[in-house]
Amino acid sequence: MQAGRPAASPSASTSSVGSPGLHVVARIRLPDGNSRFDYASLDPARGLLFVAHLGAGEVVEINIRTGRVVRTIPGLAQVHGVLVVPALHRVYATATGANKVVRIDEETGRILGQTATGAYPDGLAYDPANRTIWTTNESGGSETIINAATGRPLGTVHLGGVAGNVAYDPVSGHMLVDAQSSNQLAVIDPATRAVIRRVPLPGCSDDHSLTLDSPARLAFVACDVNDALLTVDMATWRVMRTANVGVEPDVLAFDPNVGRLYVASESGYVTVFQLRGHRLRVIYSNYLANDAHVVAVDPATGRSYFPVLGTSGGHPAVLVCEFK
Repeated sequence: MQAGRPAASPSASTSSVGSPGLHVVARIRLPDGNSRFDYASLDPARGLLFVAHLGAGEVVEINIRTGRVVRTIPGLAQVHGVLVVPALHRVYATATGANKVVRIDEETGRILGQTATGAYPDGLAYDPANRTIWTTNESGGSETIINAATGRPLGTVHLGGVAGNVAYDPVSGHMLVDAQSSNQLAVIDPATRAVIRRVPLPGCSDDHSLTLDSPARLAFVACDVNDALLTVDMATWRVMRTANVGVEPDVLAFDPNVGRLYVASESGYVTVFQLRGHRLRVIYSNYLANDAHVVAVDPATGRSYFPVLGTSGGHPAVLVCEFK
């Protein structure tokens, strides 16, 4: 993937040390070498961050309160997605190299079971109303649905083409999925497991990433070919506005307590937006670190966490950041 330049944005501002913006306040050293990390998921009540270390085939569990690694959970071939569901005391991970979704005990780190998926399982979402896990099969162009407690497969929803991230909307009870090949947002009814709406995304090329502000009826979609962030009104299903972000945006994280949206990119640039009403304003855009394409945010503290390569004495680390 490309790297090395920020996307231009006339409204963006960069922040240097001492100026308002995103600042690194701590580094948590990670084990097992400088190979790619992927998604991260936080249990804020317990202060546990789970990071998919794709290159090592393991999930790293970190105590963000002590700044120490609790354990590594190995045996997860080319792990991409990771999702902790605190209500169930479970962690779910996509072992992409084996085309499986794996269930893990959050208390012990023990692998409880695994379920076959479609081709190239990637992102994950939890539907608490039906107690199901949804797994995006990227190259398979589908969603695999499993029982969150038992891992029993419950069905597959075919989207066609390449599939991006999936998210649960608690207001409607629907699942939203990026349909990358068609640059659409697919809306799925879990009751019928059918696509009930396809929302065109003009101004988007390859919609891969997705997060929601459900109470405000907003969906945020990142397009990694043309470096764009789209705001979609979930009441009218229209694109409200488009903004430029760093090259190849990847993971999005939204802090509902302060209305702050983080966009991490493959180029190492991070863009932070402030939401006021239904309008996003860029409040920070700058290079953070090599491979800073993953972000998780703790709404309780406002801190954000970026697993990156080679920043702590040549070792990988989680950068702990504050916006101040």
